[in-house]
Amino acid sequence: MTDLPEVTWLTIPDLTELLGLKVSQVRRLIEDRSLLASRIDGVWKVPELFIVDGEPMHELRGTLVVLADSGFSDEEAMRWLLSEEGSLGVSPIAALLAGRKAEVRRVAQALGF
Repeated sequence: MTDLPEVTWLTIPDLTELLGLKVSQVRRLIEDRSLLASRIDGVWKVPELFIVDGEPMHELRGTLVVLADSGFSDEEAMRWLLSEEGSLGVSPIAALLAGRKAEVRRVAQALGF
């Protein structure tokens, strides 16, 4: 995951403080696919971009489900979300932040394996 564009990563303890949740609650958000985490240097981390207004981005969960249904592994989904996508003109996470949820999910489905 180190070859991705500049991303600020949050650890589980960072997330507990930021979200005001217990470690078990943060882990549940990851298990429920409300957040996506990657193991970096042996530590689970979540991109700061996935947190909006002090909570997990609402559009992320459904997008992660579409990606999983399309055959993406968690690592592939993370890479895709954070890297520029030619058909969107920006990274999928930037498009989600800009309110382009339907377009992002259509592209994700089209890329399915």
